Amino acid sequence: MVESKKAPMPAGPYSQGIIASGRILFISGQLPIDPLTGELIREPFSRAVEITLNNIRTIVMEAGGDLDNIVKVTAFLTDLSKFQEFNDVYQKFFKPPYPARTTIQVSKLPRDSPIEVEAIAIL
Repeated sequence: MVESKKAPMPAGPYSQGIIASGRILFISGQLPIDPLTGELIREPFSRAVEITLNNIRTIVMEAGGDLDNIVKVTAFLTDLSKFQEFNDVYQKFFKPPYPARTTIQVSKLPRDSPIEVEAIAIL
């Protein structure tokens, strides 16, 4: 199990991350929760994306890796019209060769968040 005090604690019965087979890190869906205040940031959307991806980075670093170790990202957006804005921020965190990625529009996320992101890393 991977647990970082620098990322939001789980809001339910799940781990921030779990390592399987000694090298594969599965990172649970992260919301744009500021780990210092516990506040969920909805707007501006670009800031929500930054906080969410920072939380992903914090968890992978706690496991001994960095964003370069991430091989798969799944992003859930409540408004797919913000897809380009998501991509603009995403490219500040990930560099080529980019991880495989799926982006899905959903009708609702926990705490009425505009975004949730999960990831898989090879450490």
